[in-house]
Amino acid sequence: MRNGRSVLTRRQLMAVIAAGAAICALPSVASQPLRVGSLRFGSVNWLLHTIEAQHLDAQAGLEMERVDFASNQASTIALLGDSVDMIVSDWLWALRQRAEGEKLLFYPYSSALGAILAPPDSEIGGLSDLAGKRIGVAGSALDKSWLLLRAHLRQDYDFDPAEDARPFYGAPPLLSEQLRMGRLDALLTYWNFAARLEAEGYRVIAEVADVLHALDLDPAPPLVGFVWRDQEERSDQIAAFFRAVEEAQHLLLHDDDVWEGLRPLMRIERPGDFEALRARYRAGVPDPWDAAHQQAARKLFDLLGHLGGEQLIGPMTTFDSKLFVPSKGRQ
Repeated sequence: MRNGRSVLTRRQLMAVIAAGAAICALPSVASQPLRVGSLRFGSVNWLLHTIEAQHLDAQAGLEMERVDFASNQASTIALLGDSVDMIVSDWLWALRQRAEGEKLLFYPYSSALGAILAPPDSEIGGLSDLAGKRIGVAGSALDKSWLLLRAHLRQDYDFDPAEDARPFYGAPPLLSEQLRMGRLDALLTYWNFAARLEAEGYRVIAEVADVLHALDLDPAPPLVGFVWRDQEERSDQIAAFFRAVEEAQHLLLHDDDVWEGLRPLMRIERPGDFEALRARYRAGVPDPWDAAHQQAARKLFDLLGHLGGEQLIGPMTTFDSKLFVPSKGRQ
């Protein structure tokens, strides 16, 4: 009996040792690459490419794995399904997910906003001339820039373009082409498409930043940023990633040579595209996030909730200051 118990104990011990070895052999979360998802043709790829090309990830002690997506929806699904660790999205979406129990965090990436443009020979001289006109709107009737433009025009010009003009909603490339063909009188579109049109000679009637200013939303809070799930075991990786981001943003702001390596990613189609895209990207590198930005973001959330209702922000979403991680911003 004594020998039998001794043999059994040794077997148990060996089993424990084997199990422990197996656990140790599994890579820890922190030792795995940080999986960063981005749109295949989005401008965040310019930043990520700069990080890799300049070896800023290695300098920060970070191993990064890039994952491409064809749509924003695909990237958000991937984040919520733990297929990636980080994506770029807007903080309104992140707030909505946080209200539903997802412990997400947001780090500002870009304050670049769109613009309203018209053909160079257009009779439209200002926002008051949009009444009755055919206006292209990138996105849907719930696009945030469109809702804010409507609020501004109702407040300061006493008309609502959703009712007193002819809006057409759609994808930005399609609407840009419709404007070129003369089927639209003006177009409210995203910053990168606005840059290309501006390079062709289309006139900027107003910047979305001007709309925010008119609505007393100063300083304009960056809407787009990196979003990730709050995990203590990844905190060192996240900190390393943002060190690399800050270094890359500094280079993109000040070093023209770095931009030459980005030309293949920028899908340059016409003369002037490169310079216009670079200028608008640089203008969108955000200032450091501080209490004033936090206050402006809260005010913007309240306004968008009033304008878009539950269809835009969801039934349970409230403003949560804990979502926002302060950034160093423009250097």
